[in-house]
Amino acid sequence: MKLTKIQITASSNVGLVRHNNEDMVLVRNKYLRNESYKTEIDLETCDRFVAAVADGMGGYNAGEVASQEVLSSLHFFIGDLPTKLSSAHFMETLVEWLNSANVTLNTKGQLSPETTNMGTTLVGIVSYEGKFFWFNCGDSRLYRLREGKLTQITTDHSLSNLLGEAKHSNVVTNCIGAGCTSSYLDIFEFTNNICHGDIYMLCSDGMSDMVDDPSIEQLLGIDCDASQLIQAALDAGGFDNVSVCVMKIV
Repeated sequence: MKLTKIQITASSNVGLVRHNNEDMVLVRNKYLRNESYKTEIDLETCDRFVAAVADGMGGYNAGEVASQEVLSSLHFFIGDLPTKLSSAHFMETLVEWLNSANVTLNTKGQLSPETTNMGTTLVGIVSYEGKFFWFNCGDSRLYRLREGKLTQITTDHSLSNLLGEAKHSNVVTNCIGAGCTSSYLDIFEFTNNICHGDIYMLCSDGMSDMVDDPSIEQLLGIDCDASQLIQAALDAGGFDNVSVCVMKIV
């Protein structure tokens, strides 16, 4: 199936409890923190783009630095990729980028007390020369709404998921930086599993902890955009930073 356009809305909000927003969203070449954005990607003229959510962690403002560092690095990495990579080679190259980004973040995190143990989760979708890939490191999530049914595509790299507990513990078992020496990416190509009308949602745990899956399913089903989804998280308490990117295949 040949895809033509993707409508995207994205938003990031500090929430109602935290004093600073350590989340960040990247949509193509636009970085979002405490703002909203809307665009449409024409796949006939755009041979590659990335949409991603990073949920930073660490003391002081370290998480804010970590999420921005990683998304900036990812943006330039995707832009600098050579043409005509096979799917396997693309995925290998992305893993190499992760390893490099992890070393860089851990090294920078040791340079000053303010950035000690800074780290970030990362979840995203890349379109590269007509192929689509999703990737995940941590407990930020990718959902898909298809024909009214919501599915969580990614698996949380979290202690609660490891222990089989239903309640999210906010303790991640995999991330970029934060002293983690064995970061890894879940990465899959899903080019042949995209349908017209699919809606994909990337989000930080500030969304998924505040709004349960049935409610997310309902909100996406009535075509809510990223800002409206974030408002639902704020209405539920907004205990954390919350970031959302909604991508609709049209």
